[in-house]
Amino acid sequence: MVQRKQKISIKPGKSREPLTITHPHAAGVDIGSSSHYVSVPPDRDDEPVREFSSFTVDLNALADWLDACGVDTVAMESTGVYWIPLFELLESRGFKVFLVNARHVKNVSGRKSDVLDCQWLQQLMTYGLLRGAFRPTEAVCVLRSLWRQRGMLLRSQGTHVQRMQKALTQMNIQLTNVISDVVGETGQKILRAIVAGERDGQVLAAMKNVRIRATADEIAKSLQGNWRAEHLFALKQALDMFDFIGTQLAECDREIEGQLQSLQVHDGEPAKGKKRGRARNAPKFDLRTQLFRMCGVDLTRIDGIDVTTALAVISETGADMSRFPTAGHFASWLGLCPGTKITGGKVMSGKTKRVANRAAQALRLAAAALRSSQSALGAYFRRMCGRMDKPKAVTAAAHKLARLIYTMLTKGEEYTDQGQDYYEERYRERVLRQLAQRAEKMGMKLVVNEQPA
Repeated sequence: MVQRKQKISIKPGKSREPLTITHPHAAGVDIGSSSHYVSVPPDRDDEPVREFSSFTVDLNALADWLDACGVDTVAMESTGVYWIPLFELLESRGFKVFLVNARHVKNVSGRKSDVLDCQWLQQLMTYGLLRGAFRPTEAVCVLRSLWRQRGMLLRSQGTHVQRMQKALTQMNIQLTNVISDVVGETGQKILRAIVAGERDGQVLAAMKNVRIRATADEIAKSLQGNWRAEHLFALKQALDMFDFIGTQLAECDREIEGQLQSLQVHDGEPAKGKKRGRARNAPKFDLRTQLFRMCGVDLTRIDGIDVTTALAVISETGADMSRFPTAGHFASWLGLCPGTKITGGKVMSGKTKRVANRAAQALRLAAAALRSSQSALGAYFRRMCGRMDKPKAVTAAAHKLARLIYTMLTKGEEYTDQGQDYYEERYRERVLRQLAQRAEKMGMKLVVNEQPA
């Protein structure tokens, strides 16, 4: 059997330069729920690795020790929410703190321990191999916390709506079969009347709004059930919790409005555009004007972006995009860019990286709503759906929305939608230009038929 010799070609390349010390005064911190392990350069202290408890007194002692060791840069992993108190304390004491992604930090080979982790962080930070995560200004962080708190309240309120529906089902009250929303105007009137003691179906059905398609007889028929006391009690408590969370939401909206007013740097009001209905769970105040005075542009002019989506993005990033050199950097931070896993000149994988980014989630929801839009963005989304599967098309449309938001915030220009016909005509011209170039390369000439087919 004759074996063929394999030809091996080696491309000349540059030899790796030795690592240079970029942060000679760096320290590494391994965050824990009850204690933190800190490592400083070995020449700064006889005991370069120490353990500190998570009490405030111990955190102040940790900062004092770092100051005594001449440390000015600290690297720590983003572990849950345990890093927040130490991060804020060290930042207030004048340290330059890098919050690094735990996925980007590879542990040393061998047994894993907290001591090895903090030493590895300190070593990587010394050679400048770690990058800090994006963190907006303090005022934007306050707005972000308030908006996340509001989202938590909405999810909790939705839980109690499900409990109302469960109590109705247990009593065989089929109200949800004739009314799509039990927390709408008609549903709330009927539920509160039931809790107050009303049992007559015709009386309850007379409370329906004119927009309800079901007839009064159908509603009365759905309200016939077994009025057991324990299920009525569960319905009453779920309704009370729904109202209580409603008051909490109103209080949270007032805090958000005050924080938005403190972030205003522009005057005036957004130009009047096409009238859009207010989102159901949107704050009650004029959020569109507040966002315009904060950003200087009206992000809701982008088709698919409503006030809640705009606030979800701005609360995570702020209006200042100087931390992102280009729109591609911004889209990459959102996790909306294709992957670049390339080996030997061959693309091994192009899927987007996994990130838990609330702004990206909001943009994906906005992109999915473009399915029936007659705008240029809607035409782009439908064309992407024809080329690839739905999740990838949503990511591609969300990527375009992110680029538009970045351009508006950096250039201060308003977005003008050219419409679906304009996009289709531009696409047709682009295809014809590409076909003409291919025909020219093959020695042919593309002739456009002016008569319709």
